[in-house]
Amino acid sequence: MTPFEPVPSPAEATAARIAEAFAADLVVGAVAWAGSFTAGFGGDGSDIDLYVYADIIPSLTYRAAIAARFSAPDGAVELDNRFWEPGDEWLDAQSGIWIDVMYRTPAWVEDQLTQVLDRHEASTGYTTCFWHNVITSHALFDRSGWFGQIQRDANRPYPDGLRRAIVAKNFPLLGQIHSSYRYQITAAQGRGDLVSVNHRIAAFLASVFDILFAINWVPHPGEKRQVAHAEALCPVRPPDLEELVNRIAGSDVGDQSLPGAIDVLISRVEQLVDAAGLTPETQRCNVLPKVSPRPLPPRP
Repeated sequence: MTPFEPVPSPAEATAARIAEAFAADLVVGAVAWAGSFTAGFGGDGSDIDLYVYADIIPSLTYRAAIAARFSAPDGAVELDNRFWEPGDEWLDAQSGIWIDVMYRTPAWVEDQLTQVLDRHEASTGYTTCFWHNVITSHALFDRSGWFGQIQRDANRPYPDGLRRAIVAKNFPLLGQIHSSYRYQITAAQGRGDLVSVNHRIAAFLASVFDILFAINWVPHPGEKRQVAHAEALCPVRPPDLEELVNRIAGSDVGDQSLPGAIDVLISRVEQLVDAAGLTPETQRCNVLPKVSPRPLPPRP
């Protein structure tokens, strides 16, 4: 390395070391790095998210050998976690950074991209997270150039049909239908059900942010720091977004002002949806007359 070449950060050097080890297995087609560090939000407590793409997931024996090679002697190693994506985790001995390796088949990630970019299939929250993950990944190894090709294919304008589908699926759920999150939250408050209140608030906010990122033609950056990402990436947003989110997320089961705060945020989002010309047709056709907000029942 000459004095004029940039020195890799500890996180970058660590990711490269581990990617090189996986590349030695001929079943591995690509290794990509994404997450907090690559997005510029990395810091103390951030881990390194590595995505290993292979038609056949590397053997557990091979993966265990890599974890043993790089993990701290007294650090925890978790192999073959299958609670979300298949993965392994360990504490890197050299850098002290936690490593999270996830395994994907090329066919699976290609289908995830096809769902949103071609078929315009919306989810209730986080619709475009895998798209964002792929286009913001750093390819550390790409045996045949496959990963670079899907990145180039995925780097396309935000489809208008997808944008409309996200709003159509998520907006009525905020408060326009009887089974909406707003009504579920007030019903849970009425029965003193703290777990249900928190569960539905999380779902409510997930749909709010899915709508906001879609309105602004921005792929969803994921579950972390959503307010910060919205403020950085979404010029079209409620001016008091952070205040309202903090107010709603910080409410307890007996907070009588929670429904009002939810109604304010719904109103803000509705104004943005209408201004963008994205008012869902399903709302106009199927929710008539408009449902009045259900009052919070008294506690027994």
